[in-house]
Amino acid sequence: MSTSEHIEQLAAAIAEDVYIDIAKWHLYLNDAHLHRPLAEKFYPMLIDGITERDVSKVLTETKIAIGGGKREISLSDLIPNSCQHRLLTILEEFAD
Repeated sequence: MSTSEHIEQLAAAIAEDVYIDIAKWHLYLNDAHLHRPLAEKFYPMLIDGITERDVSKVLTETKIAIGGGKREISLSDLIPNSCQHRLLTILEEFAD
């Protein structure tokens, strides 16, 4: 299986369970078109093993434009802690 296929599988796994929460409204990452870019960032990190700190760093560094680009917010501020933990679990399971 090619790297691209692995990234697609990882993106699909992320898309199913991880969402942005705004005013109790859940926008899943596939609907926001963020699952693939995150999979591309996380996939190379899986080789050495991924930690909660790694996940937090990537989410913090990933900025999301809101209000037509008036402001950017870190993805870590938009994804609830429970989803961030689920994301780590997804990544760990995918690495195995």
